[in-house]
Amino acid sequence: MKKVITVLVCSFVLTGISPVNAQGLLKKIKQKANQAAERVVDKKIDKAIEDKTGIPSNDGSTSASGSPSGSSGSNRPGNKGGAGLVTTPPDVNQNLGEAETAFKANNYGEARHAVQQAMLGVEMEIGKKILTGLPASVAGLSFVKADDRVTSTGWGWVGLTIQRKYGEGDKQLTTTIANNSMWMSAINLYFANGGYAQTSGEEQKWKQTKVKGNKALIEYDENSGYKLTVPIGQTSLIIWEGVNFATEQDIMNAANSFDIDSIKKTLGEK
Repeated sequence: MKKVITVLVCSFVLTGISPVNAQGLLKKIKQKANQAAERVVDKKIDKAIEDKTGIPSNDGSTSASGSPSGSSGSNRPGNKGGAGLVTTPPDVNQNLGEAETAFKANNYGEARHAVQQAMLGVEMEIGKKILTGLPASVAGLSFVKADDRVTSTGWGWVGLTIQRKYGEGDKQLTTTIANNSMWMSAINLYFANGGYAQTSGEEQKWKQTKVKGNKALIEYDENSGYKLTVPIGQTSLIIWEGVNFATEQDIMNAANSFDIDSIKKTLGEK
């Protein structure tokens, strides 16, 4: 928890939020969250909604993905349009204000939710900043703006994923920057075991290499192409996946087009 709070305060600085205000709020929530985050306040809110609407709250007895009764059937028309959902990131300052208001009202569940939304907003801003710093073209391939992606769990400071695709014809490069503990565990296990083992007569599928001084793992599969993975810091990594790149050196040159130090700095990695 201490590490999460520290990183969050640092991230607030990136977005222009006063560190004094952020630290004061987070200190209060840290003191109370463990003992009060799940108090009956939330249950009372659920009960009030149920009384007003007549719709029972989801107490875990039904699946969140289940369809409401009457919403399906042979007579239900198929959807033919709609503008979809607005994907505006949560407003960090607004959610911090709501968290403080909820905390003063002893509504710790709402305070906890607002802080989570603020963290999500910070991570989305970090992701957008990293995307802005990535090259517009690599190896003669232009980036596909519609495919830019930033996703985040917004809690525990893990699960942030940033992705950009470059393409021209049947040649494609996908760049993924992620905080992912499972991926990091796998790559660290590989390096801890001393790299790769090779048997005489077999085609080599993977090996250790370096990208701008950083340890890396490069793989090749005749169906999917090249994959180059570079751990950066304790929790983050960059993955390049190249389809229809002619040689190993081509994918290495593409990776060297990226400012890895800048990405590490933005993520707070050392």
